[in-house]
Amino acid sequence: MLAPASTPDILYKGKDLLVIHKPAGVLSIPDGYSSDLPHLKNLLEPEHGPLWIVHRLDKGTSGVMVLARNPEAHRNLNQAFRDRQIQKVYHGIITPTPPWAAQVIDLPLRVNADRRHRTRVDEENGSPAWSAFKVLDKFALGARLEIRIKTGLTHQIRAHLRQLELALLGEDLYQAGLPEPPLTAPRPLLHARELSFAHPSSGEIVSFSAPYPNDFRAALALIRQTRGPDGAF
Repeated sequence: MLAPASTPDILYKGKDLLVIHKPAGVLSIPDGYSSDLPHLKNLLEPEHGPLWIVHRLDKGTSGVMVLARNPEAHRNLNQAFRDRQIQKVYHGIITPTPPWAAQVIDLPLRVNADRRHRTRVDEENGSPAWSAFKVLDKFALGARLEIRIKTGLTHQIRAHLRQLELALLGEDLYQAGLPEPPLTAPRPLLHARELSFAHPSSGEIVSFSAPYPNDFRAALALIRQTRGPDGAF
C-alpha cells in the first residue's frame, strides 16, 4: 500500500512555471468519485496561488511535473505537449530480466480496453503510441530501464512493457500471465526522471530532473544484490 499523500517538493518556481517532484500516491487531478482526496491543486495552491494542470502522472508514479502559473503559459505548454515538443524520460524497475539491451515499441493502444480499465495494443482501434526502452542495469531478477515516450496515453509504458512480456516491479494490473515477481513493492516502480521543454516566455530549452524516491532506491538496492556475472552492459 502507498503511504498517505505528501506535499510535492518544489524543483523550480518562476512567474510562469512551477516544477515539482510529485510523490507517488498524489493525484494529478481531482478524483471523479471522491473530490476531497488530496490532489496537486489543493496541495499546492494555498502556498503558490492559482495553478493550471498541463499534463498528468498516474497516482502511483513519482517524478517531475510542470504546472503553469498563468493562462498564457498554460496555452503555450499545452500546445507544446500536443505538438510532442516535450522530452520525457522515465526510469523503471522491471521483471523478469529482458534478453535485449534496447527496444522500440511503435504499436497503437486503446485505453480502457477491458473491465479493469487496462490499456491494450489494438491495431485497428488504438491511438498511435511510441515507447523506447533502454536497459541501464541488468540483474538476475530484473532490470532498471530508461524509457522515452513521444506520446502519453494512459498506462502507455505499462501496456507496451506487457507486450514485451515484462512488468514494472510492484505491478498488479498488468502482471497476469507473467512469472511471479521476485520482490514486492508498494507501487509500480515508475519514476518520471527528466522533463525538457521550451520555456513558454523565453523559448529557451529548460530541463528538470527529480531524484529517486525512497521506495524506488530501496527496491533498486535489493534487486542489485541479484546481479549475475554477465549483468553489466
